[in-house]
Amino acid sequence: MQVIEEINTLLSAQKPFVCYVKPNESIWNLLIQQSNELIKFYNQEGFVFMPFHEGDQVVIPFEGNSFSQGTVETFVQITAPNVTFENKQNEDFQKLVSQGIEAIQKNKFDKVVLSRKIVLKKQISIVATFQNLIATYPSAFRYLFFHPRIGLWMGATPEQLVKINQNQFETVALAGTQLYSENVIWTTKEIEEQQFVTDYITTKVKNKVKQLIVTDLETVNAGNLIHLKSYIRGDLTSDFQANDLIQTLHPTPAVCGLPKERAIDFILKNEGYDRKYYAGFLGEYNKENLTDLFVNLRCLEVENDVVNIYVGCGITKDSIPEKEFIETENKSMTMRNVLVSK
Repeated sequence: MQVIEEINTLLSAQKPFVCYVKPNESIWNLLIQQSNELIKFYNQEGFVFMPFHEGDQVVIPFEGNSFSQGTVETFVQITAPNVTFENKQNEDFQKLVSQGIEAIQKNKFDKVVLSRKIVLKKQISIVATFQNLIATYPSAFRYLFFHPRIGLWMGATPEQLVKINQNQFETVALAGTQLYSENVIWTTKEIEEQQFVTDYITTKVKNKVKQLIVTDLETVNAGNLIHLKSYIRGDLTSDFQANDLIQTLHPTPAVCGLPKERAIDFILKNEGYDRKYYAGFLGEYNKENLTDLFVNLRCLEVENDVVNIYVGCGITKDSIPEKEFIETENKSMTMRNVLVSK
């Protein structure tokens, strides 16, 4: 496959690029930056790669760079490796969750999204893993991003941050997680967690946009997991444009919590590591008047001979630390299932 050979060449040459496939599409998009400059995002059209909180806000502009497309072929799905973790990861995360629950009980916030980084000391085949990821998660936004100043990231995210076409926008409220089952029963905690996200978005935009519509709650698949989801649509006004909406939405309660500022403060003080671009957002910004952005979930980062898998979960007053750890384990399988060793 020609694009795979080109990606291998780009990685060997350490050239900045992104290759991505949109949800439920079979078209790959390859954008190659001609220089190795780290280009900061200043509202110019391009593929944006944004951090969760602090860090370089990066863009690979469409103008002046190489952009190509082609049809994705069918790839063989490879069985996941047998990976085990130290109990200390379990203990540390459950302790963090307990701290979050205690803060909620003290009315510091209503919800907080806590995460952890799973470190695998192994070498993987970048291209083969990306091929596997494309084949395994057809309904997700799948990407491989590399910049010598940022590093290498890839993922298959189920969550759209926002889509904007002219003045019309659509976003989603996605929260609540279970392993896939045909006879799913959602708990009060999971329904409440999703409602937090819906309420936050509608409250923030209802007086700034026109014709706001919120769809009924539905269950959606994301790999081996299912989530609760509703769509929120509306029309932008002349004094509330695309950038205003993006800044209002990011980070959503689905990746930080509510109230946003207090939840972020707790995360930064207690998680004990830098999320970097995990729970940030990425995608096309103002490409032919269309903005198509996704939250960077179900992702991994490659650092030399180490693979970092980032996972998190929403904590409410009804959370149980042990179950929250299990939820992060289940979410980590999205990436663990596609890893191909060298």
